[in-house]
Amino acid sequence: MRVIMAGGGTGGHLFPGLAVARALKEQNNMTEILFVGTAHGIEARVLPREGFPLETLTVKGIKGRGVRGAAEALWHVPVSLLRSLEIIGRFKPDCIVGLGGYASGPLLLAGRIRAIPCAIIEQNVRPGLTNRILGKVANRIFVTYQQSSAFFPPERVIATGNPVRWRELPQVARSEKFTLLVFGGSTGAHKINLSIIEALEKMRDLAPDLKIMHQTGERDFVRVKQLYATLPFDVEVFPFIERMNEAYARADLIFCRSGATTIAELTAYGKPALLVPYPYAAYDHQRRNAEALRQQGAAEMILDRDLSGEKLAAALRALHRDRERTTAMAQAARKLGKPDAAQRIAEECCKLVQA
Repeated sequence: MRVIMAGGGTGGHLFPGLAVARALKEQNNMTEILFVGTAHGIEARVLPREGFPLETLTVKGIKGRGVRGAAEALWHVPVSLLRSLEIIGRFKPDCIVGLGGYASGPLLLAGRIRAIPCAIIEQNVRPGLTNRILGKVANRIFVTYQQSSAFFPPERVIATGNPVRWRELPQVARSEKFTLLVFGGSTGAHKINLSIIEALEKMRDLAPDLKIMHQTGERDFVRVKQLYATLPFDVEVFPFIERMNEAYARADLIFCRSGATTIAELTAYGKPALLVPYPYAAYDHQRRNAEALRQQGAAEMILDRDLSGEKLAAALRALHRDRERTTAMAQAARKLGKPDAAQRIAEECCKLVQA
C-alpha cells in the first residue's frame, strides 16, 4: 500500500500523522509513506530525522495576512493544486490522509480529482475552515471528540481519538527530585518561558527538591538559558526536545499549553498537568481542552491573561506539596486517554483502500 500523509506546519498536525505512519508500517512493513508539507513547517526539520520522505508545496494561509498577503496566498492555491496532481501522478498513492495545515487542502482536492480514497484527521471539537471544507469530499473523517460529528456527514465519521507518537513511555532513570517538564509547543511560548522564570525566583527554597526540564523554542533559548544561570535549580534547557517520550517519562508534572496533541499525550501517558491555554487558538479550542481535563480532575488551569510569576509559583508549590493530588490527577488523565488511536486509524485506512 502507498499512502500520502498531507499537512503539517506545527507539531499538533505533524505528530499524529507520524503516529499513523508508524502504525501503517507496523501493520505491513512494505507500506510506502510519503509526507507532503511545506518547507517552513516543522515537518522539514523532523521528517528527515524520522526516516520519512517529504515533498513540499508553496501553499500559504489566507486568514490574517491582509489584502496583499491574501492575494499572494490565493495565487499559490492553483500552483499547489497542480503540484499536488504532479506528486500524486508520480507517487501513485492508494490513499491520502489529511493531517490539517495548509498543505492538506490541495493534496486532498487533487486526490478527489484523481478518485483516490481520502481521509482527514480532526483533533479539535470544532474543526477549522480547511477541514470543514475537506469533510465534504473526504471518504472518512477521524475525530477525537464525538461532538465533532455535527460538522461533518455523520456516516463518514469515526471517533478514534487523537493519535499519539508512542504507545507507551520508555523505562528511564527517574530523578529523586520532583521533576517539572515545561514546554509551550514545538516552537515554544514566550509567556510560559518568562512566567516560569518569574515563578522560580519566588521558589528558591524548593531548589534542593525540584528539577526543571524546559523546551523553550529557538527564539527564547539563549535568553532563557541565561536567566536560569541566575537561579539555584537543577535545570536542563533545550530549544527543542528530540526525545520527548523520555522527557514525559521522567516528569512528575507538566506545565504547558493545551493543544490537541498535547492533551492526547497527557491522557495517553497519564501525566498530571498545569495548563495555560493559548488564548488566540481558533474557536478558543485550547481553553475547551483544558477545561475538559480540569473538570475530570486530570489537570489544573490558569488562563493566559491571569498568568503571573506569583500565581504560577503558588500553583506549583501546592502541587509539589500535595503528591496525592498529582497521583490522582495522573490516574484521572489516564482514564481519558486513547493510546490505540493511531492503530485504529491505520486499520480504517486499510479498509478504505480495500473497499
